[in-house]
Amino acid sequence: MLTKISKKAIIICLVIVVVVAALLGIYVHNHQPKIASKYQQTNIPTLFLHGYGSSYHAEKHMVKAVQNAHATNGVIRAEVSKTGKVTLVGHLRKNTVNPIVMINYQNNHERSYRTDGKWLRNVLQKIQQTYHFKKFNTVSHSVGNEAVMYYMADFAPQNKGLPQLNKEVNIAGHFAGIRGYDAIKGNTLNAQGKPRHMIPTYQALLKLRKTYPQNGAVLNIYGNIGDRSDGTVQNYSSKSLRYLVQDRAKSYQELEMKGKLAQHSKLHANPKVDHAILKFLWEK
Repeated sequence: MLTKISKKAIIICLVIVVVVAALLGIYVHNHQPKIASKYQQTNIPTLFLHGYGSSYHAEKHMVKAVQNAHATNGVIRAEVSKTGKVTLVGHLRKNTVNPIVMINYQNNHERSYRTDGKWLRNVLQKIQQTYHFKKFNTVSHSVGNEAVMYYMADFAPQNKGLPQLNKEVNIAGHFAGIRGYDAIKGNTLNAQGKPRHMIPTYQALLKLRKTYPQNGAVLNIYGNIGDRSDGTVQNYSSKSLRYLVQDRAKSYQELEMKGKLAQHSKLHANPKVDHAILKFLWEK
């Protein structure tokens, strides 16, 4: 008798658990944040990349701005170890709209841009294996731009099976050098955006003039605090991206920021930059 009662109790408990789980699933599905009508609804992930000596915390302001604008309803983090191993923190639901992946390089003092690009490849491999994405966007600040460009130059051509670049936002890029580090004094750009003097790390990206994806759209944001620089990177260096991609990219735009929040390390906390990102990536 006790055995029969126990079996019935177990069955009833299991039924209750299943029903509660189903109701919870329905609740979560119906109560996830709605996407504002002004934005496109896609399953294309946007990868945020931080700069040298920084971390994913530098991406939080921009990501929060996207969330507050109701342009996404799913955010995860990709932790990249010092050896390049990728671990995903969090989970994206199957119906996540405009998902965001915040990348955190645990070795944030890596001086090899090619290694940074390789680690981005590892992130793309991981999210493809997990979520089967076909395309991706990027939003990168400072050295994060080099990770994207070196991935596109050295790894994307050999990895056609990985997600393909859709849109790229560059913030405070130093493609032709950093003032006081490797920038050449007195350097200038010609009418096509080509630097008069090319540093080795820029020369290594020249192959992009023949391989940059023709479906990729580019928004290049740089800061001018009044001296044609953002305080760290001179504007010509940021604008030298044009020569590398414009002839092949689907579109190429430049956007200059001015004022106190145009300073190099403040650009990723600039509301005008947030607005530009939202408009470029998702606005209808």
